[in-house]
Formats: sequence, structure tokens, C-alpha cells
Amino acid sequence: MELKSKVQSSRAQAAFPALFISHGAPTLAIDGSAAHAFLKDYGRALGRPRAIVVLSAHYESPVLSVTSGRRPVTIHDFGGFPQVLHEMHYPAPGHPELADEIVALFASHGITAGLDPLRGLDHGAWVPLVLMYPDADVPVVQVSIDPARGADWHLALGASLAPLRERAVMIVGSGSATHNLGHYFRSAPGNPTPGWVAAFNDWLADRVAAGDVEALLDYRATAPYAHENHPTEEHFMPLLAALGAAGGAVAGSRVHHSYEHGVLSMDTYAFGGP
Repeated sequence: MELKSKVQSSRAQAAFPALFISHGAPTLAIDGSAAHAFLKDYGRALGRPRAIVVLSAHYESPVLSVTSGRRPVTIHDFGGFPQVLHEMHYPAPGHPELADEIVALFASHGITAGLDPLRGLDHGAWVPLVLMYPDADVPVVQVSIDPARGADWHLALGASLAPLRERAVMIVGSGSATHNLGHYFRSAPGNPTPGWVAAFNDWLADRVAAGDVEALLDYRATAPYAHENHPTEEHFMPLLAALGAAGGAVAGSRVHHSYEHGVLSMDTYAFGGP
């Protein structure tokens, strides 16, 4: 029993990988897809972190902000989806002390940030987390992004958070490996994946596996069909933050691969850690 206790204690304090999760449509929470099943299993496989910090594509702000409320509400920031999604709530606690520490970490790297005690958890945060940690007992803090500041800034943003991983805080970038909603809403479940989507998605997996930071930072110029797969950049920037949180030039692993409607990649990547 003593040895088992020591092993469990060691695992609880180990650094979690920094994750990039493609959160897809809000229906991920209820649809029973391959990505849905993966996230339910993946949370159990990773174990319970002390806290989770999420950089979501749906928390954009020109002034860098960190959520600091003790009881963040569930934000239903979507429309046109089943009513059951609007009735779902993810009552995970916040962590004001961790929020203060994050602001201090940013300041030590020359990045100015403020606290937002009123903002809740958007669907880029709670939809994957309701699958991974359904008990909602892990504190969650969100950090905003700003696509206007570019790729390098988001890599540095994630790098500022890296020390938290050594204390069993999970860093999650939540976006989408491909994100052309116009094509998504014109497609249907089970549609084949077009070549222009597969080409970008395969390029991304190859560059992540190679730890090719330069290519990832310059993806708009170096990746095939980058503009077609990301007409806007907010769903790609969280991947760069996750890469930064793992230390930058490290090879990542694609731990899940699937598509919705043939055009929306649901891939998840893990950077660093076991």
C-alpha cells in the first residue's frame, strides 16, 4: 500500500502535457462521435490535474485578460443548436489565486494582463472539459487570445505559462486544426474529406511531429491551403500557445484524428509530458 501511495502521489505531481484540442461544434458534448469518445477516455488516462488553464478561440480580447471569478458561469455562446446544449452547465470552480499568479508570470515576461472576475467559461473551454472531467471538480481559469498580435506573440504567451506545468496545472489550447465553417455548414455527416482539407491537416501533423516551430509560426505562407482552412486565425492561435507552454521546439504527438462533416478536423495534439 505504501508503494502504491507513492506512485499515485508522484503521478499526481507530474507535468501534464500541454494540449491542443479541436473542440468542433458545441454538439461535441452530446454527439457520441469519435472525438467525443476519445476525450472521455483521454481525461481518465491523463488523470486529474490540480487546475486547468484554457486559451480558447472564443475568448478574444485586445487587452489580455485572465478570468478570476471563484464561480465562473457557463457561457452558451452559440445559436442554432439543440436546446439541451443551452441547458447544460459546467460548474467547475475558478481559481483567483492562480489567476493572480498568471498575471504575475506574464509581467515577468514583459506581457501586461488584467483580471476579469465576471467572465465565465465559453464553449471552447467547457465543451471538451465536460467530457474529460465530467465531475467539474478541477478549477478552471481562462486566458484570452488576440489573433491580431500574431503567431509569435501566442507562442510567447504559452511559454510564459510553462512553469505552471511543473505543478500539475494542465495548459489547454482550444481551437480547431481546420476551421472553415462555410464549408462545414454546407457539408453533411459522413462526407469524404476534400483534398485541400487533408493536405493542410496532414501538413500540420507532420510539422508538429517534427517540432518545426518556424514552419508552424509561418503557417500562412508555408502550409498548403492555409487560408482556405483558416479564413480567420483565432482557431489556430491556441495551438501555438500550447506549443509554447511545452517549451517551444519540441516534437508533439497527434493523439486523436478524426473529421466532422469531412471538413472540420477534430485532431488533438499533446506537447511535452508523458
